[in-house]
Amino acid sequence: MEESVYVGNAGKDAALDRGWLLGHFKEHGDPRHSDALEVKWGVHPRGEERAQWVEGEVRTALLVLVSGRFRMEFPGRSVLLEEQGDYVVWGQGVDHSWVAEDESVVLTVRWPSVPGYAVPRDEERTAPQS
Repeated sequence: MEESVYVGNAGKDAALDRGWLLGHFKEHGDPRHSDALEVKWGVHPRGEERAQWVEGEVRTALLVLVSGRFRMEFPGRSVLLEEQGDYVVWGQGVDHSWVAEDESVVLTVRWPSVPGYAVPRDEERTAPQS
């Protein structure tokens, strides 16, 4: 039974795998392994942005603002999340990007869980430190 239960801390566990807590990328046998969906606890410093747009999205996604001020960019539309609990949902085929306007924490759920879209670590862009 213990192998079927995992207890953790989103902030600590997220730091180990670029924010991802659950998805196809966790080892088989780990209760956090899932081909059905992915869950990410994203902690983003002010000014951090996605290095490149996600194009040809094949999943549906939900992003919920936990704290901060976070902007999602879609072709022809910009969505600002600024109150705790603000959220946005987008579907398959919707290109997107994002920027943290203030230090932000967001919870993202995507489904189904499929490989792809990872930006190489050295390409993540962060605002210059002052």
